[in-house]
Amino acid sequence: MNYPSIILKKGKEISLLRRHHWIFSGAVANYDPILKDGDLVQIIDHRERILGIGCFSPGSIMVRVLSFIPETIDQDFWNRKIGDAQELRKNIGLLDDPSTNAYRLVHGEGDLLPGLIIDIYDKTAVIQAHHIGIHQCIGDIAIALQNCFRDQITAIYDKSASLLSAPTSDGMIWGEAQKSQVLENGLKFEVDWEKGQKTGFFLDQRENRKLLGSYCKDKKVLNAFSYSGGFSVYALANGAKEVHSVDISASAINLAEQNVVLNQFPRENHVTFVDDVKRFLKEMPMDYDLVIIDPPAFAKHIRSKHKAIQAYKRINALAMKKMPKGSVLFTFSCSQVVDQALFVHTLTAAAMEVGKDIKILRQLGQPSDHPINIYHQETSYLKGLVIYVN
Repeated sequence: MNYPSIILKKGKEISLLRRHHWIFSGAVANYDPILKDGDLVQIIDHRERILGIGCFSPGSIMVRVLSFIPETIDQDFWNRKIGDAQELRKNIGLLDDPSTNAYRLVHGEGDLLPGLIIDIYDKTAVIQAHHIGIHQCIGDIAIALQNCFRDQITAIYDKSASLLSAPTSDGMIWGEAQKSQVLENGLKFEVDWEKGQKTGFFLDQRENRKLLGSYCKDKKVLNAFSYSGGFSVYALANGAKEVHSVDISASAINLAEQNVVLNQFPRENHVTFVDDVKRFLKEMPMDYDLVIIDPPAFAKHIRSKHKAIQAYKRINALAMKKMPKGSVLFTFSCSQVVDQALFVHTLTAAAMEVGKDIKILRQLGQPSDHPINIYHQETSYLKGLVIYVN
């Protein structure tokens, strides 16, 4: 191991001793000015102790820590880390589940690998590197996937280009993708990992989609921000009499329609709208028994927090205002900077604004293949509420 050094200011080693994966620029006393974005560095405290190894970046988060001990980041490292992630998914019953073959294998800091996302879609692994340092290791990561999964995967796709400052392109880095159809709790979905959002499908809503099904029998359902129709398919599978899917993206709506047909549900039970959700909620009659509001992240940075809170408040108030007595609202936030308590306060403010009595039936979060690192609370990002509207 022979990496250049990052020297921390006195007292700034505490976050590393608490096993937090980020070192901010304000904590750094000194570093070699020739360091390039993505370079591996050893992290040194003011007593010249090596506290770990990480990836350098000349930004606010200056180092993302890969290891809290001095070690070489080589093929053995990646084999071990990918193997650990695989073992977790095996222990929670995802690897051998005949009804589900799509899941998250690596959840960034939740799996002690900051900036790395790997999702498994049947026999295809889709990688997203969120910073250059991880992307420079993508060859070793691909080999580790092959070593751990053997013939259980036949293709590895890199979908990092939109996330990186350095020029790169998405594409297959090993093997050939077979089909883009996956199973989730026995239901079929087409996944577009090349052009779709994120890695192609919102795997983090799997357990919440399943829960939704228990509320749907004989109900009229609105799925707002529907994307590829995950909640819509579950609603129809569990006896909803009619489902409306709304999304501003025509390609997303097309995919939702495909997924309804793929599961052999009557087309007349599913009505789609390519529309802005805010406009739809304002102008359409809200005679729905069940409403799902699952928007994209309104805040990706702390500086957007206030605007995000106002956006969540407005969109939920629009829905609540016209929802009939006795209806149910499934509402979500995937904004990391909006925690569960703040989300509850925001929904309370929305209910007060429109004069509705609401009861929280359930508080929801992310599934176990999106683990929360207890030392790195930023890995807890998805929160949701099931609300009874009076």
